[in-house]
Amino acid sequence: MALTKIKKNEVIEEVSQLLANSKMTVVAAYQGTPVKAMQELRRAGRDNGTQLKVVKNRLVIKAIQGNDNLKDVDTSSLNGMLLYAFNSEDEVAPAQVLANFAKKQPSIEFVGAFSAEGKFLGPDEVKALSTLPSKNELIAQVVATLLSPVNDVTNGLSGNLHALLDGVEAKATA
Repeated sequence: MALTKIKKNEVIEEVSQLLANSKMTVVAAYQGTPVKAMQELRRAGRDNGTQLKVVKNRLVIKAIQGNDNLKDVDTSSLNGMLLYAFNSEDEVAPAQVLANFAKKQPSIEFVGAFSAEGKFLGPDEVKALSTLPSKNELIAQVVATLLSPVNDVTNGLSGNLHALLDGVEAKATA
């Protein structure tokens, strides 16, 4: 069913908002992916904070042209049946969701990505991005690194304390 002009403008406005708020927008081809698999992918994206949309490329290009950061980006690779993954919290999350799903469903292929700064990343760069740890994982790694010296000191002190108590106990029984 064809979209009316009003509905098309609503879709363009919605995609414009998603592009403006998204830290990273990943584009993937999904031709040959069954409907059930697409529903599973949408669920996985929702759990991750990633919003997945299938929108006509022509409407996405109009939304991109209306965005100040993205208006100079090359949109020549936006053709065919494409899926757009938006995430306003984490740059890596959309790429990870699609990469994890592509392991089970090889019909999903990266086309590229738009960064919030207005750069277009190629498919190889998006694949490399998908292997990076997520924002929460990076925070956890930094916290663990910062706590490591504290843990070492407490372990050292508790070890010496046990040895001291063992020495006092040995002296008391002798």
